[in-house]
Amino acid sequence: MASIRFALNHMAAPSLSIEDFFALAVSLGIDAVEIRNDLAGNAILDGTRPEVIRQAAARHGVAIISINALQRFNEWNATREREARELIDYAKAVGSQAVVLVPKNDGTGRADGERQANLRQSLVALRPMLDAAGLVGLVEPLGFEICSLRSKAEAADAIETLGAQPTFRLVHDTFHHHLAGETPFFAHLTGLVHISGVSDPAVSVADMRDSHRALVDADDRLGNAAQIRALLQASYKGPFSFEPFASEVHALKDPGAALKASMDYLAAKV
Repeated sequence: MASIRFALNHMAAPSLSIEDFFALAVSLGIDAVEIRNDLAGNAILDGTRPEVIRQAAARHGVAIISINALQRFNEWNATREREARELIDYAKAVGSQAVVLVPKNDGTGRADGERQANLRQSLVALRPMLDAAGLVGLVEPLGFEICSLRSKAEAADAIETLGAQPTFRLVHDTFHHHLAGETPFFAHLTGLVHISGVSDPAVSVADMRDSHRALVDADDRLGNAAQIRALLQASYKGPFSFEPFASEVHALKDPGAALKASMDYLAAKV
């Protein structure tokens, strides 16, 4: 079977500067990184110019595989269009390959018929903008019960019905795949995999939140190793990007050692 190609999301060590984050990735033998537009006091929110990040990535020899994210992408309006244009322009200038598209997650827009129509409207509006910039839109369904797009099957159907490949690909997030209770894997449509683990034995699946998402270890309840095996067996060849949100991970004095341990664990299991 193919080996795992790891990537690193800035959420794995959000207190590190972009420069130090890229250096961390390189120290782990990782050459693919995801940057974010939601880290207070850090690039991109602190006003860092895209060429600064682009030059830092070139110095470290890392590829920026995505910017995470355009939020509420499936609620298309004038505000969303402006946000999309700004993010796409920044992503192109920084040399990113893609932007992550996150659905609204507040309990609205969930009705059958409504959510599919909203998704199609946004994909149709975003497609020419992404194509003009030479970028991929990575659609990331969220498994939370209140989310307006929980199902990868629904996202895949919209992309394929619109004939919108390869402009749009799916994000397979191991946490959200588990929460949604979804069994199909859409390896042929998957452009990125996010990995994180939940080891807390006390929390129910319905109550799992981003704050529970740590690094994957032997106590993982999400079946990360099995999910990764299934994707590789289905010929997925893209990156598996660490995206832990848990505060205990963010507080680590030596995130590199913890990430290396998780990488070694998964490589041995797969």
